[in-house]
Amino acid sequence: MQINHDLNQRVVLNTNEIEWVKTRMSGVERRMLDRDGAESGRATSIVKFAPDSYFEEHGHPGGEEFLVLEGVFSDESGDYGPGMYIRNPIGSKHKPYTKDGCTILVKLWQMEEEDQDWVKKDTNKSEWLPGLVPGLEVMPLHNFKTENVALVKWEAGAVFNPHKHWGGEEIYVLEGTFEDEHGSYPKGTWIRSPDGSSHHPYTKEGCTIFVKTGHLIQN
Repeated sequence: MQINHDLNQRVVLNTNEIEWVKTRMSGVERRMLDRDGAESGRATSIVKFAPDSYFEEHGHPGGEEFLVLEGVFSDESGDYGPGMYIRNPIGSKHKPYTKDGCTILVKLWQMEEEDQDWVKKDTNKSEWLPGLVPGLEVMPLHNFKTENVALVKWEAGAVFNPHKHWGGEEIYVLEGTFEDEHGSYPKGTWIRSPDGSSHHPYTKEGCTIFVKTGHLIQN
């Protein structure tokens, strides 16, 4: 299965408009954003667990990264509410479930073999740092080699510098509306911009975005 698999192509999706697709596990559905393979290939998805649902125990041969968007996600290692950022490295495994239901943004098979850090970060309690321009705050989540992961909070009217995406950029809009010269992106929009692309981002109303940079090199 291939969905938006060409990393040299820019992709913009309003995930609120994508159909939920049932998985093999009862009560677990997903919206597929990009995919290169069946159940064992590179994938970015939004996954929704109904109350009292679970997924069978499985390993992460390519690593797993996710951000809890709503509800409480659970596994053997703990309970993770909205805003929890998790990285389960290559070779890890778990059996996820939820009591009350949850929705997560999840990425599979997208980790470097040498990147073996376990990350569990509560973004509700982590420190915001000053951004590069007035009106921006940044919360670093993870970095390895050229890959950087962060939340960025924009005040209303904030404007960032025009810039190129060396290694690409991926954005998921968590709150508000993010904008650039190419368009306007409300909450729930996923944007993947390829290596070497550029833009001049800003926001009129303010927004918070999940951002990954430097990780989109097409082999």
